[in-house]
Amino acid sequence: MHSGKSYKISEFLLWTRRNIYITLIISIVPVLLYQLAGFTWIAIPWTVVSLLGTATAFIVGFKNTQTYNRTWEARQIWGAILNSSRTFGTMSRDFIDNSEVTKELVYRHFAWLTALRYAMRDSRAWETSSKTYNKEYQAFYDIPEREKSIESELEKYISPDELKYILSTKNKAAQLLSLQSKTIKEIFVNKDIDSHQFVEMHRMVKEFYDHQGKSERIKNFPYPRQFASINSFFIKLFCILLPFGMLNEFDKLNDSIEGIMKGHMVWLVIPFSVLISWVYTSLEQVGESTENPFEGSANDVPISQMSRTIEIDMREMLGETDLPPALQPKNNIIL
Repeated sequence: MHSGKSYKISEFLLWTRRNIYITLIISIVPVLLYQLAGFTWIAIPWTVVSLLGTATAFIVGFKNTQTYNRTWEARQIWGAILNSSRTFGTMSRDFIDNSEVTKELVYRHFAWLTALRYAMRDSRAWETSSKTYNKEYQAFYDIPEREKSIESELEKYISPDELKYILSTKNKAAQLLSLQSKTIKEIFVNKDIDSHQFVEMHRMVKEFYDHQGKSERIKNFPYPRQFASINSFFIKLFCILLPFGMLNEFDKLNDSIEGIMKGHMVWLVIPFSVLISWVYTSLEQVGESTENPFEGSANDVPISQMSRTIEIDMREMLGETDLPPALQPKNNIIL
């Protein structure tokens, strides 16, 4: 997530520069053929291009709206995790008189957050963080889950026996919640909590399962590939045809001007074609970077920061003072 006022134009141009290079070449070729080689027949009616551009704009707008909704839903889910975690922390502290058991529940919750965020950072075939322009931009920020192993993080919160068991499971986060449920049942059997408190604490475990399932749904179900593909196809087709449609329009301007540019107005097709194409390709790239809110891109939901915030809040509830530092942005990016 970008935590600053806005991206700098230099950062955005750096991120999208490959599209500029490609559209520049696409624009130069038809102008050279039209102006120098005399292939005036390659010009196509502007109406064709404008209709295609209109259709493409609708599709791009639709995609960007839907991908934004995916990111916003992910943020809502993790906001609910944060609120539910605070509630669970107060329940664990106030319902149970045994401080060791309270600490076990709270720290296992930290382990659940850790396992869930690591699962969310796993790569999927449809994600775009491995694309060159995204991969090189990762040098500007930190991805905590790529810097330390999940084993080294989990061992801070759970016992060696639990760690060995959890590492052997497929869905580590789900199994940690299962252990939470088992512990709560044992507390109830030992009559350390009453039936009402038992039900409330189990309700919290259910809420965490619900939040995890919603988060996994976004992670494991991509923005529909048919919409993503047609969006990409239309933009590429529009960018290729755009300079061909502008040739006659700029050539007509030669009749109404005098001076050094008379007879050479067609060359202006290159900068204007690049500019318009850049707008479309940049919108596509922005939408693409918003599709998968957990993949480790600069526009992700900051689940690492939120997990750290939860840990600080819950450890303060236990009366601890040796707290981990809050995660800080690097180049205004924090995950």
